[in-house]
Amino acid sequence: MQLDVAATEHGITKVSLSGRLDIEGALKIDGQFKKIAEENKNVLVDLSEVTFIASLGVHTLMNGAKATVKNGGKMVLLKPQPNVEKVLRISRVDTMMPITHDLTAVPAIFGI
Repeated sequence: MQLDVAATEHGITKVSLSGRLDIEGALKIDGQFKKIAEENKNVLVDLSEVTFIASLGVHTLMNGAKATVKNGGKMVLLKPQPNVEKVLRISRVDTMMPITHDLTAVPAIFGI
């Protein structure tokens, strides 16, 4: 699992994940991901390169989302692959973190 961070316009922090967000992948990024979420208000998580997600990966995302809410912000998930999106929707993650495939819609989702 690879994690890259970039600042974008409108004060949004973009976190790009790639690889498998399975037990090993989630454990590899969990600390860094949580720190990013705790230190930033609005976090966009690009899941377009995540090929698999397990329950521990869902847990990592949920903890990050909770941290951004504490900051008065939110976390948005961008472009998950169909199999990953299915797991996220079945897990009801989309009730806490909006899922979008449209990058141009992101500022509006954040209310910017």
